[in-house]
Amino acid sequence: MAKRYAEVDGSRCVACGECVYACPRKAIAVRGGCYAEVSRETCVGCGLCEKRCPAGCITMLQREAVHG
Repeated sequence: MAKRYAEVDGSRCVACGECVYACPRKAIAVRGGCYAEVSRETCVGCGLCEKRCPAGCITMLQREAVHG
């Protein structure tokens, strides 16, 4: 599993869809025409969506290590 994942600040998202087009894994969808949402399970942490976001509302976060 990727070490990072994208997270969208829904309060700043303008639902432009640029992140959706940038994502090579189709891990992002615009919900109800209001904000983008990332599937953490599908996101590989490449950061392309963060770079493409004109609103600057996407950040890359570190996944917590799972010890088992």
